[in-house]
Amino acid sequence: MAGSSFGNNFKVSTFGESHGIALGAVIDGVPAGLELSEEDIQVFLDRRKPGFNPLSTPRKEDDEVEILSGVFEGKTTGTPIALVVRNTSQKSADYSEIASYYRPGHADYTFDAKYGFRDYRGGGRSSGRETIGRVAAGAIASKILQTLGISVECYTTQIGPVKADLSDYSREKVLSLPTAMPDKEANDRALEYVAKMREECDSVGGVMECRIKGVPAGIGEPVFEKLDARLSAAVMSIGAVKAVEIGDGCAVAGKNGSENNDEFCIKDGKVSKKTNHSGGILGGISDGSDIIVRAYVKPTPSIFKEQKTVNKEGEEIDIKIKGRHDPIVVPRAVVVMESMCAITILDLMISNMSSTLKGLQQFYN
Repeated sequence: MAGSSFGNNFKVSTFGESHGIALGAVIDGVPAGLELSEEDIQVFLDRRKPGFNPLSTPRKEDDEVEILSGVFEGKTTGTPIALVVRNTSQKSADYSEIASYYRPGHADYTFDAKYGFRDYRGGGRSSGRETIGRVAAGAIASKILQTLGISVECYTTQIGPVKADLSDYSREKVLSLPTAMPDKEANDRALEYVAKMREECDSVGGVMECRIKGVPAGIGEPVFEKLDARLSAAVMSIGAVKAVEIGDGCAVAGKNGSENNDEFCIKDGKVSKKTNHSGGILGGISDGSDIIVRAYVKPTPSIFKEQKTVNKEGEEIDIKIKGRHDPIVVPRAVVVMESMCAITILDLMISNMSSTLKGLQQFYN
């Protein structure tokens, strides 16, 4: 299977299946000398692990990470870092039925069409548990970015019809509320809505947003490796994401140039902007403003309503899916988006070190 690696300089390769022995990642390009422990990574993994949140699948996994290589005496050595998280709560029997048919909204049919064979236990490689490796790598990328004064924060802005008020943003609320919303009142209404949909054997979609602060102007390439293109590819690679916006996103289609353009000014002796409709990116390159990325997430396809599908014999059948599933994936996907954005920013910042002769000379002289 191709396509399990992401990045050029900070390169992440993930492995493992939902009901296999373990999942994990190999990260190449981590600079030597970074203080790194399993606890640094576990903090991120705890935000996505199942079974400990009213909006999560009842499947309980501790998702304890083990660092297998690349760290010695508490610091990175510059060699590839291998990380593994072992599965401990598989119930593969829940999925034995689906080996013969294709679940609506899932990758069952497309996997069969591509490979002629698939791991049907929880979706195998297309399961949300694949993101464990991404989150582990994102924890490392985020720690490196912090040393450069860059923060990457992702949160939920909408669940179903419930929208969060972002005017009183609080990182503490994002990390403590089960919806990952920065708004307690919206959190409570969203919980009620998800509970109602759960009673009706249905699922819910939502919107995530990531705000990246501290990225200097000049990051990203002007043609195929645009910063917004790379961020979009990174976020769209998350299983349930169906659309990505940068800055004002789709809303710019209804604006005039005079409304959409961000006028420049001098603030604190530096070039700045009066507004940020661009979401911190112009011409595929960071402009020094906050980078805003938004992702739209589909409802969980595993629902307990009766649905129509076809089996491998080409017969039309009615099914009712069994197993343990999230009624909504957004709150647990927030840290996945945060991780993919951190990996992308770091990868492009490493590339940017050689974009000018002066930069090269400063490094080696």
